[in-house]
Amino acid sequence: MLRNREILRFALLCLLVTAVTAAPACYLFVAAGIWVLLSDVCLAALFFTFTASRYRRIARISEQIDRVLHGEEHLIIDAAEEGELSILESEISKMVLRIREQNEALKGEKEHLADSLADIAHQLRTPLTSANLILTLAEKENEAAERKRLLREAESLFSQVNHLLDSLLKLSRLDAGIVDFRAEAVSVRELTASALRPLLIPMELHGICLVTEIPETAVITGDEDWLAEAVQNILKNCIQSVEDGGTIGIRCEDTLLYTEITIWDDGPGFSGEELPHLFDRFYRGGNGGAGNQKSAGNQRSTVAAGYGIGLDLCRTIIKRQGGTVKAGNHPKGGAVFRIRFPK
Repeated sequence: MLRNREILRFALLCLLVTAVTAAPACYLFVAAGIWVLLSDVCLAALFFTFTASRYRRIARISEQIDRVLHGEEHLIIDAAEEGELSILESEISKMVLRIREQNEALKGEKEHLADSLADIAHQLRTPLTSANLILTLAEKENEAAERKRLLREAESLFSQVNHLLDSLLKLSRLDAGIVDFRAEAVSVRELTASALRPLLIPMELHGICLVTEIPETAVITGDEDWLAEAVQNILKNCIQSVEDGGTIGIRCEDTLLYTEITIWDDGPGFSGEELPHLFDRFYRGGNGGAGNQKSAGNQRSTVAAGYGIGLDLCRTIIKRQGGTVKAGNHPKGGAVFRIRFPK
């Protein structure tokens, strides 16, 4: 405490005041001088006792903070009392708890990042290994027709890798929060047309029937390019799900409270185990529902392979623009997705 210059200055000031008040009193009346001297000494002693108590309390707080900084789990704060130091202790306790929460969140993010990197490596390794095997077989193949077939399969696998990397880059930009979405009025008809445009040829090749019911006046607010990406990912999953000659439907309901886009198919739908995980990143279902990867013999190279990121990307895009997306089984069979934007 005495190392504090302010305390030393105050002590010197107390001595000066004591000398100035006690000397004249002693000169006039010795008893009065002694009384003034004793009073000043008592006041100074009370002040230093009170100050020393505050310093000890501050020292305890500093020691506890130092322990927390060196990894101790708990911050022990004295029972709540009135006063500035009690308020300071309360604020420090809140700060420590907030720092702990942030540290836990950072640990969780690191674990999630490690898991994501492992998943990405696995997702990339599978098609690249297959492509490497196919190219080895093509190198040893003497028949030109068979060599061309193998090369087409390798090209399809490289196309899948390119699509996977493109989707992962989009997800990383969304996760980092560096995407600025435009807030503009988007016609639902134009939005669905934009999403369907690259899918019309594969749908026609596989005889998939498209049923639409979209009011001309239906409008939502958002970024048309990103919303088209989200809708297109749902449509791709539906295309993968339905058999040749199947049906995909798009319906829009425009109310005073919300605008809802419903996309459905007449495929096998989802199992009960899949429903809670459909929008989980890198989740791949097991029985051919929308969002699942078909067997190698039936997989269509014109549609994105099921790497478990399309629906996660779709949900992230829609959620960042104030909407919601849900998936389930249609009452008449097949999968159904509902995208809703409040007015």
